[in-house]
Amino acid sequence: MSGPHPAASATVHDLIAEAHARFRRARLAFGHGTTNAWDEAVYLVLHALKLPPDRLTPFLARKVTVAERERALHLIGERIRRRVPAAYLTREAWLGDARFYVDERVIVPRSYLAELLHARLAPWIAQPARIKQALDLCTGSGCLAVVLARMFPAARVDAVDISPAALAVARRNVAAYRLQRRVRLLQSDLFSALRGERYDLIIANPPYVSAAVMRKLPPEYRHEPSLALAGGADGFDAVRIILREAAQRLTGGGLLVVEVGHNRKRLEARFPHLPFVWPQTSGGDDCVFMLERRDLTGAARAAAVPPQRARRAGAASRRR
Repeated sequence: MSGPHPAASATVHDLIAEAHARFRRARLAFGHGTTNAWDEAVYLVLHALKLPPDRLTPFLARKVTVAERERALHLIGERIRRRVPAAYLTREAWLGDARFYVDERVIVPRSYLAELLHARLAPWIAQPARIKQALDLCTGSGCLAVVLARMFPAARVDAVDISPAALAVARRNVAAYRLQRRVRLLQSDLFSALRGERYDLIIANPPYVSAAVMRKLPPEYRHEPSLALAGGADGFDAVRIILREAAQRLTGGGLLVVEVGHNRKRLEARFPHLPFVWPQTSGGDDCVFMLERRDLTGAARAAAVPPQRARRAGAASRRR
């Protein structure tokens, strides 16, 4: 009598270890919800086996069926063969405990802004109930608009994006959380389609990847819409517009919160006279900046200064 098929005795841990080894050999790039081969293996195996994504230990010794193993190996193989973010294979992404639908029409949610929103932007916003009107620029999948609406239940949220395809995905996520009455989706190139609205809070995760970095992106990132990543020569095309126009869109005590990646030094060099506040996130204190409306009064003038002149002005101000 022959022994059991090797697959029949495989455990969840065995599958994860196999995926981990294969991912490392393939030299995949990460950063779309996980940052390393082990965490990516854990995520894909748990998804394939329909196990909770946040509970690994109780299932490590669990035996997997032949069908389950084949399902997991298919996902693992597609991740390697196609070099796409795992979220495009599973059609889901997570921000904290919130699940969102995603596909190739939007970038994979991975914003540090979500961490700050889950804390209701404390201590910078002392009374969340006072946020009545909020704006999410470059909403993409709508994930941040959903988190914003959930964390600030008194707020009506406008969520804008230039891409109709992205807004179709956002509409699906807003509906999944039954927030259609509080979250309004609008097609707009940043502020251009907004007419006279003013907001207590504006958040934005705009394109901020420079042209030089865009040329070097790994394959996984090239599957994402370049419209949502490419920020022009220095990466700050959209950021400049936001800084220039945000003051007229904010209420008197309004707050602007913008994610710019690990670009604190470069941004401060471009705008040396703006008193940026950089809250701590899991990515460090160089990823997200905050400015109050009163701090943005000189932003229109500063945003119009060419980068080379801004660098010289910044150097002069530091010498003084």
